[in-house]
Amino acid sequence: MNTAADLETFEEWLDAFFASYYKRRPVNATFIGVHDYDDELPDFSTEGVASAVDEIDRLRAELDRFPTEDLTERQQLDRKLAAGALDIQRWEYEGTHFHQSNPCIYTGEAVFGVASLFLTKFAPLSERVDSAISRMEAIPGFLSEAQETLGPVPEHWLWRANDEVSAALALFGDGLGMLAETKNIDDPAFAAAASEAYDAFKRFGKFLDSVETTTVHAAGEEALSLVLERGHFREESPDEILALGEKHLARSNEELEAGLDDFPEDNVDEALAALADDHPSAEEYYERHTECWEKCRDISDGRFIDWPEYPLEYVPRPEWVREAAQDLYFLFYRAPAPHDDVEPVEYLLEPVEPTMDEERRERRLRRWNTSQIKLNHVAHHGGLGHHVQNHRAYNVADSRIGQMAAVDTPYRIALCCGGTMAEGWSPYASELLRETDFLTDREAYSLHATRRRMAARAVVDVKLHRNEFTADEAIAYYQDVAGMDEGGARYEVVKNSMFPGMAAMYLLGLLDVWEIRRELEAELGAAFNLQEFHESLLSSGSVPLTLKQAQLRESYVN
Repeated sequence: MNTAADLETFEEWLDAFFASYYKRRPVNATFIGVHDYDDELPDFSTEGVASAVDEIDRLRAELDRFPTEDLTERQQLDRKLAAGALDIQRWEYEGTHFHQSNPCIYTGEAVFGVASLFLTKFAPLSERVDSAISRMEAIPGFLSEAQETLGPVPEHWLWRANDEVSAALALFGDGLGMLAETKNIDDPAFAAAASEAYDAFKRFGKFLDSVETTTVHAAGEEALSLVLERGHFREESPDEILALGEKHLARSNEELEAGLDDFPEDNVDEALAALADDHPSAEEYYERHTECWEKCRDISDGRFIDWPEYPLEYVPRPEWVREAAQDLYFLFYRAPAPHDDVEPVEYLLEPVEPTMDEERRERRLRRWNTSQIKLNHVAHHGGLGHHVQNHRAYNVADSRIGQMAAVDTPYRIALCCGGTMAEGWSPYASELLRETDFLTDREAYSLHATRRRMAARAVVDVKLHRNEFTADEAIAYYQDVAGMDEGGARYEVVKNSMFPGMAAMYLLGLLDVWEIRRELEAELGAAFNLQEFHESLLSSGSVPLTLKQAQLRESYVN
């Protein structure tokens, strides 16, 4: 990394910021398409953490050499985002809420560190195999360090970590053996390293059986405020965000109740449950996704957005990772790596095959029914939502940080600052489609339930991290007010508790998009052009919408 004396321009400082980020987070780097560290895992040792904090402090000090007034508008944005990211990283390294208490930090990095090398063909197979061997050989030491580091573990995180140990055993056992057979990987070091990783996870599982636990899952209000202020750049206080969540929760429930008049069911739960009745057959399952994607494109192109040439294919999850994926944060659509050139993007569906057990096949088809295909797999993720927004971030963004901030990593997006744009645009895109014939009346009705869930997340985010909710109370709250089942509510609370300030970004981002749009519509009247607005909105990539708003108003109105 460059020293202070070497950094003559802000762009060189930004290069140093990225170099530090990728070196310290090598698995994130793989997902982003930076492959210099594909053979490494993060260093959470005492020495590694101290070195990372020193580097953060050095970067922060060096940043003072480049005052805002000397920078271009784009550089001013990246300067602000990078400074906020460093402040949050420093808290994570020095606090007890991450590598010191969260076993999932270790399980997720180790499992995805290897799996990420084979989910896309970004390099020749032999190179990826070599990197995988190195990462697998590092896993025993990595997990041993975890055992030395981890203090009291929040009890619901322990549940999640045990599931991920099961996933790891599936991956490093039969999973990679299946991969080796299908890909003709005959290097004996590959099988040997997988066996070592398997044994290390067996030992780690036994360690988890005896680790001390705690019922405290909160990061604290200071940490919550840090992410809200320095990650999302919000001016609202946690109290104001809580009130906003409760307001939209009440409004969504009112709309759900009012909308019941259009359906024969007696209550909201029954009206939403009826969506599962409309689902494709096993033979139609994959094609239904493609048909809906093409319809979404045809409706949106030239009306909402200039649809990009960015091919996507709906395919079943690779067989070698299917068992492991059930217990992992394994996304169907993981943001493509901005620095890789791999097309088409593969959207990894849960497989539905005629040879499956009939009862299991029917459950899966009802779960991934036509409404879920349209709203989740197409509108939100693979179509107008994340996929289009990712393309803009990677290809037209005028922010270097905005290009990579919203890339999915083992547990969350790469940088908090990408959250309100990425997770605001996607539900907004789904609501846009309510204005078309893409959705049935019942599917459009279900969007109120989606907004209800986002509002509940904002409430839980604040109350959980301020110790106004225990984890168990938050689970019950999701069941009572957001229509979640117990398993889904528990999974949600685990993620919410691990990452303060990130659950609120969905509602905040969605409301921001609508607010900016309505202000400009009112101001410009007939001169307002919806497609131009969307293109301008997405032109900086994944950046906080609060920072984009002033820039957008100035550039778009002018």
